Amino acid sequence: MTTAWMDVAAGRGALGIGLIVAGVVVVAMLIGAFWLGARIRRRELPPPTPEEQPQLPEDGPVREVLENREPDEVPRSDHRLTPHESPAFGNSPTRTGPDKERPRWTEGSSGSFGSGGPGGR
Repeated sequence: MTTAWMDVAAGRGALGIGLIVAGVVVVAMLIGAFWLGARIRRRELPPPTPEEQPQLPEDGPVREVLENREPDEVPRSDHRLTPHESPAFGNSPTRTGPDKERPRWTEGSSGSFGSGGPGGR
């Protein structure tokens, strides 16, 4: 019997033990993460009861508002306005415009240029 076989056997045994130790460490970390998550979950507020849930308004759900908007004029002054001096802090302010009928296609027209329709009358 030679010592080479003993060296090979010892090397494989150490590798096997190392894999087992690594597996135990991974399992311990997973158990620890689960335990920590459970602790944090216990400290959170419980879900709201049905009485605490938001309720619809008396007149029903809020509807979409359809209106025409037009831009406000920039105030005239002798010096140039910087964005923080302008109304709405640099954003383009708008106001409700008069109700206008939206332009619609004429009957028999395609509504776009070059689409093969009969064109303008």
